[in-house]
Amino acid sequence: MNALAAIAFTLLGIHIGAHQVLPIGYAPTWSPDAQRIAFITHRKQKSATISGTLQSASASLGIVVEKFERVVPKSQAEVGVLQQRLIRAGMRKDSSVNFFYGSKVIVAAVLCAVVAFSGLASQNPFIFYIMALGLGYLGPDFWLGKKIKSRQSEVRLGLPDVLDLLIICVEAGLGLDQATARTAQELTATHPALSDELDIVVLEQRAGRPRSEAWKHLAERTDVDVVRNLVSMLVQSEQFGTSIAKTLRTHSETLRTQRIQMVEEMAAKTTVKLIFPLVLFIFPCLFLVTLGPAVILMADQFKDFLSH
Repeated sequence: MNALAAIAFTLLGIHIGAHQVLPIGYAPTWSPDAQRIAFITHRKQKSATISGTLQSASASLGIVVEKFERVVPKSQAEVGVLQQRLIRAGMRKDSSVNFFYGSKVIVAAVLCAVVAFSGLASQNPFIFYIMALGLGYLGPDFWLGKKIKSRQSEVRLGLPDVLDLLIICVEAGLGLDQATARTAQELTATHPALSDELDIVVLEQRAGRPRSEAWKHLAERTDVDVVRNLVSMLVQSEQFGTSIAKTLRTHSETLRTQRIQMVEEMAAKTTVKLIFPLVLFIFPCLFLVTLGPAVILMADQFKDFLSH
């Protein structure tokens, strides 16, 4: 009897323990570390999925653009000039040329489709289609030229900060190569275009290219006059053995003087530029305000005189 009771109590304890360990609708409670690990793993899987989707989409787009860019006739010299312009705009990938030529065809086709579906073709189809093809073919060139000018303006405006940091680093005891690397690192957030160009200079020097050639390539890539002057001064300073810090400080002062003169020149031009809006817009309004009431009064008096 005691044996049967012991067996019964054992089975009852196992049953109750099982229900306590895994009750119905039980949701496991993880520790904070386990939750953090699961979140990081899930995020990595999600980012991997998104990156894979973007890579497949970019590959598909590249195939489509490559098929379109074959339509545009081009020579090797034209491709070289275009590649140089793309480099000045900050696009250094090999596929940039194919994307640019493909965009000419795609934009032209899109504009032709807009003309066809908007009803403009019903009025004069020849002129509108020719305009759509011309704008679509020349539009990427205008966009690229605008991007080059904006990047050159960014480089020109950020050069004084580069010179100041270079002077500080050189006077602190660093060499020009280490100062260039540190300046490129510090200007990543404020002047990304100049930081990118200086990073290329540092990489070329680390690859074994002479310093003068690396800086000359910088002047060719940017095609900015102040950068060319800086490169020529650095090359001459290296050839003649003069102080880099003094050379940079002299060029920095010259650059500030040029900027002040440029601002003064722009301020002096405003008086001449204001003549056209004054004559076309402001003077007619003044004439209406000053002479309008007098003209109305004279007209009323003239009507009274004629009525008598």
